[in-house]
Amino acid sequence: MSQKEIEESLDLLQKDWDVDPILRNFMLGKITDVSDRPIKVKDVVFHVPYLNSEKKFILWKCFWPDCHNCCDRQGRLPLTSDDLITIGKGLKYQKPSEFIKNETLTVTYSEPGPSGQMTTMTTINLKRKKDETEADDGTHISCRFLDDEGGCSMHPDRPGVCYLYPFSSWLENEKGKPRVHATYQFTGDCPGFYLAEDLEPMKEEFKEYSKIIYDYNMASNRTNREGFGSVSFG
Repeated sequence: MSQKEIEESLDLLQKDWDVDPILRNFMLGKITDVSDRPIKVKDVVFHVPYLNSEKKFILWKCFWPDCHNCCDRQGRLPLTSDDLITIGKGLKYQKPSEFIKNETLTVTYSEPGPSGQMTTMTTINLKRKKDETEADDGTHISCRFLDDEGGCSMHPDRPGVCYLYPFSSWLENEKGKPRVHATYQFTGDCPGFYLAEDLEPMKEEFKEYSKIIYDYNMASNRTNREGFGSVSFG
């Protein structure tokens, strides 16, 4: 996301939530004295920002069900092969092919990888609105599966990627074995970030998300092997 888009998101967020001015400046790139503090939890390495000037970590907690910003303003919903079966059945489709034809959109997009190289990805995405087109990919759209109170009408069978928020993740080959890494998505939409002197307050979140993130990456990797998507590095 561009700094302008993040600033617009933060302005919308501040209409309903208090945003720490230090965190706002960090998300807008105005604080640069930042260290990456990796912490390994089970099978995932979390990369946690540490603000050297403040001597504090950036941590996170979820305000659900009071907040559903992540569902109101997300850019795409890539599906794994497991999602294609589970969500298709939930929507009463007899065949995954019919679900893919009517409810999904295949898109190709590029984004910077963890080492700065461009990663090109082709994914099958759940349509966030019935008439979504490829031109809508990456734009903020409210998910059509939200109910009137902002709850997910397909929970707990919602797309696996929905469980990752506010993290993004990737796989790296370390001595022939896959290692999963994760870091926050700073889109300006989430009110759950806060500052803390140590990592202890987020101990349980790290444990919970370690399994979620690892399982999702394995499912995503399997999806590519099965021909439902692809990843290439530039």
